[in-house]
Amino acid sequence: MDIVHAVARISTAVLVTVTAVAAMVVLPGVAGGQPGDRTEVPYVSTAPLAAQVAGSVVSVAVPLPPEVAPHPPECDRLSYLRWRSVDGPAESSDADRIFVAQPGIFEGAGAFESVARNTVVAAAERGMHVEFWALDRRSNCLEDHAGTSAALVTGDLDTATDYYFHGKEIDGRRFEGYAAGSDIAWLAQVGLEQTLRDQYDLLRHEFPDQKVRKEKVLCGGHSMGGFITGYFAEWDFDGDPATTDDAGYNQCSGYFALDTVIRAGAPFPSSGVPSDLPEELAAPLEAFTGAISTASPVLALPAVINPETTNMLALTGLAARLDPDGVNDIVSRMPDNTNVNWTLRTLLAKDPAMFATGSPDVRSLNATNEAVLGAILDDNSQPLGFLQTSVGFLTGGPVQDKVFPLPSTPATLESGSFGDAPKASPAVYGDPQVVYRWLDYDEVGTEASLPEESRYTSRAGEVTSIDEIARNLSEPPLDFTEWYFPMRLPSDLAQSSAPSFAAHHLYRDGVARNPVLTVQASGGITLPSTTHPNAVSITLPGYNHIDVLTAAADQNDGRGEAVSQALAAFATP
Repeated sequence: MDIVHAVARISTAVLVTVTAVAAMVVLPGVAGGQPGDRTEVPYVSTAPLAAQVAGSVVSVAVPLPPEVAPHPPECDRLSYLRWRSVDGPAESSDADRIFVAQPGIFEGAGAFESVARNTVVAAAERGMHVEFWALDRRSNCLEDHAGTSAALVTGDLDTATDYYFHGKEIDGRRFEGYAAGSDIAWLAQVGLEQTLRDQYDLLRHEFPDQKVRKEKVLCGGHSMGGFITGYFAEWDFDGDPATTDDAGYNQCSGYFALDTVIRAGAPFPSSGVPSDLPEELAAPLEAFTGAISTASPVLALPAVINPETTNMLALTGLAARLDPDGVNDIVSRMPDNTNVNWTLRTLLAKDPAMFATGSPDVRSLNATNEAVLGAILDDNSQPLGFLQTSVGFLTGGPVQDKVFPLPSTPATLESGSFGDAPKASPAVYGDPQVVYRWLDYDEVGTEASLPEESRYTSRAGEVTSIDEIARNLSEPPLDFTEWYFPMRLPSDLAQSSAPSFAAHHLYRDGVARNPVLTVQASGGITLPSTTHPNAVSITLPGYNHIDVLTAAADQNDGRGEAVSQALAAFATP
């Protein structure tokens, strides 16, 4: 590490510490709250637009209903990330517009870091002061970010990995492992209705005047967040159709969909089960899915998708953030257990034989921390469409076609499950002379590129910076990845006629009552088709499912980032 980088890291560590200690802002409650029930803490970011956009984490006391099973006291609070122009008003109610975003599946508020800052700046260029809020689900209260936060201060990856993997303490605190059993049982009662109520209560707390909400708030989300917003638009929160000030569509002036659609229904194109079932079928289906949620409150698979692996992705981002050119720093520190080993094989195996046998060993690949992060998330290597970004390409050694889980044929690339980009894999493992590095999105097509690169990608198809996504995975105080995704939420989304919803799901035309902006990526996943007479739809070439959140402010075509430009235009009267 050179002296410039050392000084920069020390300065950042000091700023983070001072900010955390000295910048706590405790504001009086509103809308029936008690003094001290709201906190707002600014946080330091190394993002390119940090000097123009202020970021903070807001927490509001909104207790769960008494009938919810025992849960930690911190889960009786709602949190969100707030971004605003440093030159704009300090009070949210004085902003011109406020975007309020619901995250997608396995997604936390930090996933919106780039699009939020880009949108605030794009709106300022139009003479508007907007805010962007990203909501965090209650389940994220169970997460322990102490290791990642401390490593950002020390600048040492060992600070985090020793905490999570080796039982080391941080300020007298020890990682207690991933929550399970009775610690997560209460999440079986936190489904769609509670998620909608949380957004409504938070908006009322922050904007007690319903007219302000209706005039200034734009409701939307990414991925599954669009379907949650669809229900929000159609919900009656007091259960009295004679009063409409509480109707979901009257809390928003418009809706925005980021690689999703604003629609009440299942968050996938073909569920096989219609969401509007007759009562004689809807009741037993709700009881059945409720029993599943009670038995398994959190969606956790044996590998790839579970709390340990979602935290591992954040740590991979942390390694790339702290030392982008370090070789195998995070891989060498990962636990040697069944979950991690099979996850690495699933994400990085080049062919079925390597996946099945573990030979060559994924851990024998010599690659920089940036290259490991890129290989996990890039659309030319990540096998799952809903996890893909267009974040650059490998360099430093030969590559070959990746044929796991399936070869890149026209049929698989058009299926929507694996994205629309051909897949590549490193060809050399275990050779200390070959170290794979990563070309950032704006370095593709330069002299540093591999000869084979043009078979897989081009500058026009790369939109997200590897540096930026590493920051987004590790810096925001509410994280990018969600450890504990509640099982009940997706099952509720697929049951619009569930008996328990009957008193509240009243306004089936709620989406149509406000303007809609739909911004879709050209690759990644296949979305259900839906049309609204008052909708504007935009499709972005080169973007994938995660790119709509992470794309860089400056694009390879010389233009500004398209999602944020579209959002700023949508907010303009």
